[in-house]
Amino acid sequence: MTELQRILTALRNEGLEVESVEDGALVKDGEARVALFAEAAEEGGVLVRLHLDLDLFVDEEALADVLMGINLMNQSLDYGSLILDPLDDDDDDEAAEGQDAAEEGITFAVLGRSVLWLPNLGEAEMGRLRDHLGRFEREVSETVERTLHGEKGLRA
Repeated sequence: MTELQRILTALRNEGLEVESVEDGALVKDGEARVALFAEAAEEGGVLVRLHLDLDLFVDEEALADVLMGINLMNQSLDYGSLILDPLDDDDDDEAAEGQDAAEEGITFAVLGRSVLWLPNLGEAEMGRLRDHLGRFEREVSETVERTLHGEKGLRA
């Protein structure tokens, strides 16, 4: 059994909905779906990478302002970080919706990312992963929501 399979079995046993995909898994906790990938770490143990797609897309023209905002938000995140991921033209048609077809530009998706090192796959470490998974999703989602819609959030 691979590291990934052992992790997925442990998460299922904790009551989470887990769906295997090509080289990782989608873990559903409440309304959120977090992509999980695992690989052996050079120093031993396992590196678990978490990706949270926030369904936020940024046009190239707004990049400077968005980078500044992401930098500020990252300063308050303890369990993850926000990054911009450039999308290929055929990656996401929704992101390109509303753009002129003749317009040449790059669109970026905003993603939450986190990496956790597990020295082993024992019960205590699986509990730590489960806690980290929940805190990561909550923290990133709440930070983005507060920034976009809170009292001091972005104003249209």
